[in-house]
Amino acid sequence: MSEYQQPYTISVPQDALDELKQRLALAKFPSQLESPEQDLWDYGVPVKEVQGLAKYWKDRFDWRKAETRLNELPNYQTQIEVAGFGVLDIHYIHQLSPNKNAIPLLFSHGWPGSFIEVTKLLPFLKGGDDHPGFHVVAPSLPNFGFSSGVTRRGFGILQYAETFHKLMLKLGYEQYVTQGGDLGFWITRTLGLLYPEHCKASHVNMVVARPPQWSSNPLLALQHALIPYTDREKDGRQRSKWFDHEGFGYNMLQRTKPQTISAALADSPVALLAWIYEKLHDWTDSFPWTEDEILTWVSIYWFSVAGPAASVRVYYEGFHPDPVSGISYAQLTGYIPRVKLGLAHLPREISVVPTTWAAALGPVVWQSEHVQGGHFAAWEVPDVIVKDLRAMFSKGGPCYQIVLGRDGY
Repeated sequence: MSEYQQPYTISVPQDALDELKQRLALAKFPSQLESPEQDLWDYGVPVKEVQGLAKYWKDRFDWRKAETRLNELPNYQTQIEVAGFGVLDIHYIHQLSPNKNAIPLLFSHGWPGSFIEVTKLLPFLKGGDDHPGFHVVAPSLPNFGFSSGVTRRGFGILQYAETFHKLMLKLGYEQYVTQGGDLGFWITRTLGLLYPEHCKASHVNMVVARPPQWSSNPLLALQHALIPYTDREKDGRQRSKWFDHEGFGYNMLQRTKPQTISAALADSPVALLAWIYEKLHDWTDSFPWTEDEILTWVSIYWFSVAGPAASVRVYYEGFHPDPVSGISYAQLTGYIPRVKLGLAHLPREISVVPTTWAAALGPVVWQSEHVQGGHFAAWEVPDVIVKDLRAMFSKGGPCYQIVLGRDGY
């Protein structure tokens, strides 16, 4: 274990809990547009659902119980200096495998997730006689959870990648592999683009790609032109079109006027609840969320170090690159040559692409297709992520011994 990491205890002040209950007690709710029950979600979160969750949050949800469970995880904090932004306090989970040759694995969450997403993977990544072990590092992104916030403009995907890369080096991991979805997809891609001598392989569960071009990928372009889409790929195109037309509003607002929505998210726990719960519902595959799960996720945002609104700014920074943060989406969805890539295709993801599109992202060594699962794969279908990682890094797998001196066993 690195001498630089310090144990971290999540401890929300009691006055913050009291204030939350006061705000919930004074909440006002909108009227519900008349509509058949089955169509209510077309307009966003139904009012009755928000009212029920807000009441549960105020009267029955036990943050201290959730906090105790979170503190059972191997929580740590360290300081990372990011070029142009000074020193940040970074919170992270760091689970060490008992296997001496375990593979360092950086797990990156996205929005509206958090480090909590890794928790269902942890028991299965310690390793065993017939499958590799991983030293898992799962940070809270800056502006999220229990890491520092950044108020200076320009802190974009490049800076998130720099933060994570420096964290892995500080923990003694000169080479590592990555896993991520949502923002974790973009951070993972950036790590592979900027630090290929360190980031040796990546697995992603949100696949963002474009059709292969004749100029850059003639063989894939020919394959794409000649071979019809499978049923999965046809359904995936429809899912992606739905998201582009019906589910993309949050993205347009957060990437253009994040400070406007921030006023609501910082002041109203009900606004934060509705804003996040809509995505938990719409982006999953009929996942049976419990009240405690939903409110633990939302509470991590409400009690976050930087405040519940800080996380949305990454969308603005990502689409307004400047000399500080500039790295183009064309680069990140193009061919990144030196990092082996594994992909999980899930039917209720918000971006579901054909395999020929995905193959244009880099040296793809593993693609898996699934009949169930959505955007929060590590939480919804953790077995999918575990199986893919084991297939990639086990003996005989395409990434076996890819990290120098580590075979996972």
